[in-house]
Amino acid sequence: MIDSTRNHPPESGLYPECPPRTSGMLALDARHTMYYEECGSAHGVPLLFIHGGPGGGSLPHHRRFYDPSFWRIVLYDQRGAGRSTPVADLTDNTTQHLVADIERLRAHLGIDRWLLFGGSWGSTLALVYAQAHPERVLGLVLRGVFLASPAEVDWFIDGMQRFFPEAWREFTHFLPAAERNDVLASYYRRLIDPDPRIHAPAALSWDRYESTCSTLLPKPPGAIRPEGDTGALAIARIEAHYFVHDSFLVPNQILDGIARIRHLPCTIVQGRYDVICPPVSADSLARAWPEAELVIVPDAGHSVREPGTTRELVAAVQRMQVRQR
Repeated sequence: MIDSTRNHPPESGLYPECPPRTSGMLALDARHTMYYEECGSAHGVPLLFIHGGPGGGSLPHHRRFYDPSFWRIVLYDQRGAGRSTPVADLTDNTTQHLVADIERLRAHLGIDRWLLFGGSWGSTLALVYAQAHPERVLGLVLRGVFLASPAEVDWFIDGMQRFFPEAWREFTHFLPAAERNDVLASYYRRLIDPDPRIHAPAALSWDRYESTCSTLLPKPPGAIRPEGDTGALAIARIEAHYFVHDSFLVPNQILDGIARIRHLPCTIVQGRYDVICPPVSADSLARAWPEAELVIVPDAGHSVREPGTTRELVAAVQRMQVRQR
């Protein structure tokens, strides 16, 4: 672990806006099509941004953590998320499908190896992909580690009330009293209901709960998604789907597979006050992977947008850049 108060570049923010050079839709199977885009240097070192959720999708600010003159930056939306189609779809939507999708995208773009950059669920998927295809990975920059254990899911559904009792009460009291004995199962039933009158309010309630708990300081009211936002349905439905199915991983799969990737450089950036993905998971990963660099941000929660986390992620990628020269 290293202290995040050490020296940094004078500018601790993001790189300037970086519009895509190219974008496309990649057919994954007869049902799913995946959105992807490239920005930065066409001849640079490849870097893949892996978004969170699952179901979150990539956003324009996700392009700005990396030097666009050095990196060939690839962003994409996982199946069912963002601009991929069909949106919020659960058919053939498993971790194994998502790993295969990354490989399909790599081959489609003619990339041999790439740096993986992912936070929250993106850290989970980056680790699982790297363990499945270590020969295709240059290194990893991870944020807000989620190891997809039942204990972490239980914390999300029930434990966060210890820090956000008002948000948890609003989240659970959305359900009728008779459905509160198993909050996850009750939400899942509603979220997979085909009737928008059933799934849309449940999705908004789920998304607001997660969003409210994601930052150290409260978000302004305008930062919460409005009713009818399809992003809320994608993230709520797909997250619940993965939670109900143990993220389609065997118990302790990620920590048990560290030996396959210990030779790869890795930086873990973790907010000290991350309530969504508490630091114990990042600590467990770092103890299993002593060669990895663990950076604790003393003034941050879970969000990638918090200044300390932004600063550390930019610095972590810059250190990876030095390795690639």
